[in-house]
Amino acid sequence: MVGDGRRAAGTPLRAAQDEAGVPPGVWKGRGLAAVGLTAGDVVTERQAELLLGEGRHPDADRIERELLAQGESPARARRVTVLGRPIEHNRSPKTEKAKERTPWLAMDLVFRAPSTAHIAWALGDDETRLVLELCQDIARDKALAWLEDEVAQIRWGSGGKHRKPVRDGLIVAVFRHYESRAAESRPLLHDHAVVSIRARRPDDKGTWGNLSADSILAHIVAADTLYTLYFMEEVSARLGWAWEPREVTPGRRPVMEIAGIDQRLIGWQSTRRQQIEDALSVLTAGYEERQGHPPGERASYALACQAADQTRPPKRTVLLSLTELRERWRASAIRAYGADVVDRLAERARAAAVAVWARVRPVVDIALAAVDVVAVVYVMRGAFKRHHLLAEARRYLSYVLRGRPHQAGLDDQIVQTVVDDYTRPAGRRMMTADLRALYPRDTEDQAVLRPLTRKRSAPQYARARLAAGALATRVHATRRAECLSPRTRPRAVAVPAASRSHPGPFHSDREAGRVLGQETGVDTVEQTRRTLEAAAAKLQDGIRECAVAHSPRPQPAPATAPPPHTQQPGTQHTPGRTTGGVA
Repeated sequence: MVGDGRRAAGTPLRAAQDEAGVPPGVWKGRGLAAVGLTAGDVVTERQAELLLGEGRHPDADRIERELLAQGESPARARRVTVLGRPIEHNRSPKTEKAKERTPWLAMDLVFRAPSTAHIAWALGDDETRLVLELCQDIARDKALAWLEDEVAQIRWGSGGKHRKPVRDGLIVAVFRHYESRAAESRPLLHDHAVVSIRARRPDDKGTWGNLSADSILAHIVAADTLYTLYFMEEVSARLGWAWEPREVTPGRRPVMEIAGIDQRLIGWQSTRRQQIEDALSVLTAGYEERQGHPPGERASYALACQAADQTRPPKRTVLLSLTELRERWRASAIRAYGADVVDRLAERARAAAVAVWARVRPVVDIALAAVDVVAVVYVMRGAFKRHHLLAEARRYLSYVLRGRPHQAGLDDQIVQTVVDDYTRPAGRRMMTADLRALYPRDTEDQAVLRPLTRKRSAPQYARARLAAGALATRVHATRRAECLSPRTRPRAVAVPAASRSHPGPFHSDREAGRVLGQETGVDTVEQTRRTLEAAAAKLQDGIRECAVAHSPRPQPAPATAPPPHTQQPGTQHTPGRTTGGVA
């Protein structure tokens, strides 16, 4: 509640927050109405003590006073203010499970923007800073809304066997911090969303219970990718900046960063990361010496956690306001890289965005997105669940759109295509890639993905990109064969967003009804339709002439192609590069 500051005994909370240079916390979530709070209200110290510390109503003091005045016993008055099971039950020695003796009343979800966003927020002018903070607010709130609408479940019964969606929503206290815990303070705009596990059950009585923690934790990566996707869209819409992938570690998954920001500033901002990487190299060398081989995915994650713990510095004792921090950060960056790099940061980001939008068309092909997602998740995990596909689909959209807005439900449509067409059951509640569905006509190539999963000499993500590229090549080959066939097939077009000046390329798909493009104006759609109908008629004339020239028998006239509005867009986008084609 006071950042990394130290709060002296007897100091009021608001005074301690002012001294630490952090804003007060605010309440969020649809579940606030059930306890008489409103979104945006300031989190007081007593409210946090009652709800997040004791699992009681945030206005329990007033409720107790009123009940005692009506003649209720103190025990009864206190019990009425408890939301769900009292924490005294956990502290009882009669509790069967030792882990239940420590009451658990909240979980902390951290929303952190990409590194270049921290740099622009710290070194830019006040207007840029405020816009980036607004983007952070919007993206965080949308991700929290998705969690409470689609993920959050209430549990009850032995072992939590009964689970249903929460009745009202979540109760969340959000606290914003400005800096990292590096030895030298560095900008790190991030929010701590403390989610209360107390929620109301979906029954007529409105009783209170605990959230299913494993449901939320299983969807943390999907929520993180959704937050990043929304943050990128807000920044691009409000500041006109574009995004590009940056490879942090060769062969590993890239991260999205604002195009045009000097990469040296990322090293200046990420001093804490450098400390962890230095310690990690020593730990990795020791692991290889003991085990005789490089660490795998899980071992690498465990070593990274160990390196972070070893290099974690103590909290700072000198506290500064945000204005003082920004002045110190700006002076440090100018000393390191010069005033020109810092002063022209926003200008270069806008210029780089023009170049990105000139070569990247924000058109999503559902079929190519589906094979890309299933290939990456299959190679990375083998067996997986729906939320793994959802997280990868959102990463794919961030790579393809580069900050352009995506249509609502596009990620779910990609996942549903994968589940319906390219997966098969693999044990209890798990699925895996269906290689026969990915290669329906060529049984000899059905095992093309299998050797990639066993090649330990290459990083997992590098093997996943090879598999995705192989599947995309097969999709393109199939489409080329369909285009050269004399049979007329329905065509599909996905028109980019209305802000684009040129329509995007297109492909046909093997099934009708799999279409999803960006929204556009009626005039643009009508003009594109007329252009494509003329091109289709010209193509049919060429096919007819070619067939007559090479066949001794007269060919029947092909049927007129229906209007191009029932199929799939066709620009392929691979993370890290952009290719395209026209069917």
